[in-house]
Amino acid sequence: MSRTDRAKIIAQYMTPKHLLSRLVGRFAAARAGWFTQVAIRAFIRNYSVNMSEAEFSEPTHYKTFNDFFTRPLQEGARPLLSGPSELAHPVDGTVSQAGPLRGDTVIQAKNHDYSLTTLLGGDSTLGKEFHNGEFATIYLAPRDYHRIHMPATGTLREMIYVPGDLFSVNPLTADNVPNLFARNERVVAIFDSEKGPFAMVLVGATIVASIETVWAGTVTPPRGPRVHRWQYAASGPRSITLEQGEEMGRFKLGSTVILAFAEGQTEFVDTVVPGQITRMGEVLGRWIG
Repeated sequence: MSRTDRAKIIAQYMTPKHLLSRLVGRFAAARAGWFTQVAIRAFIRNYSVNMSEAEFSEPTHYKTFNDFFTRPLQEGARPLLSGPSELAHPVDGTVSQAGPLRGDTVIQAKNHDYSLTTLLGGDSTLGKEFHNGEFATIYLAPRDYHRIHMPATGTLREMIYVPGDLFSVNPLTADNVPNLFARNERVVAIFDSEKGPFAMVLVGATIVASIETVWAGTVTPPRGPRVHRWQYAASGPRSITLEQGEEMGRFKLGSTVILAFAEGQTEFVDTVVPGQITRMGEVLGRWIG
């Protein structure tokens, strides 16, 4: 690791990440007029954001930075290419890691593993549901579309808020900060499908202003220092079922999504390897259970 990269990692340990993130969040939610427009245009230029696929391509349409960052796309910009027997990519991003779980162990990066049970909030019974299954970690860069969609049709069983740090989740940090995803603040959603359970973990990061779900709205901030759990009905009028490709949440400023499936349940396509660019709706894998 170069001296510059080492300095970046050390700076993350020393920075008051929660305070910084909350301050950025206040600006991102504010109607700051010309200043908001300057920030949006600078962001588009610096990160080469493709505005031609946005439903509203003119920066002046967006009154807050959050409105711009969570911008919807034009109808048909992300067609659902997967069928009922397949899994859809849930986000635009880049595959960080993917493959089989070794019992409860998830690969973070070379020389770095972590516990799936810890990632899901510490419930060993829940963690065992996914032992020896499959996982995929997808990093959303600043330029990416930041709405998160369902890889398959599922009924929400549980949502878990897990407090934690707010390290950056970029590739440099993933390679050098142990237990990164299991130490950062996160929101876990457990779904049941006709083929079995699956987990979607929305991981917070430095200057991520908020994590939202379509059924609960803003989950964080604020939430506090302890784990929170919400249970949902399996059937009936109070149950929450989302169809494959339907939006399930969004990041206000970017982060990472981690998927986990039970053993013998899924098989990813051969192109799901570290470094692969993903587009929401493309085929992620297939059900084999």
